[in-house]
Amino acid sequence: MNFAGILQNKPIWAAVLAWAIAQITKTILSFVKNDKLDLSRFYGSGGMPSSHSSLVMALTFSLGKYYGFESPFFAISMILALVVMYDAAGVRRAAGKQAALINILIHRQGITPQEQLKELLGHTPLEVIAGAILGTAVGLLF
Repeated sequence: MNFAGILQNKPIWAAVLAWAIAQITKTILSFVKNDKLDLSRFYGSGGMPSSHSSLVMALTFSLGKYYGFESPFFAISMILALVVMYDAAGVRRAAGKQAALINILIHRQGITPQEQLKELLGHTPLEVIAGAILGTAVGLLF
């Protein structure tokens, strides 16, 4: 296995860069909104913009740029990106809403939970679109 090749793989680095930009943006937006620095926003899921969408779209458009938008690499990555973004705005968002309701029910019943269920899991469609735009830009410019 050639690890040097991985380090020189521009589509991977485009994806990592887009993810990092999205996570830093989430942390900054959280700080501005809440007037409190929450470093968990840097590694946590959910929020604006979607780092999952940024990551997969940067990978997808970087592959398109380097191998051609008609290549099977681009096609596979685009399908993967669409599944990830659908999941972020659909399944994971629904799971977060369910967790919020379960937390309320547990609290109302006076039960002391071992831990609070994580509520910020998914994304609104706007958060997914913002992440996709960020990722597309990074993928094309990197």
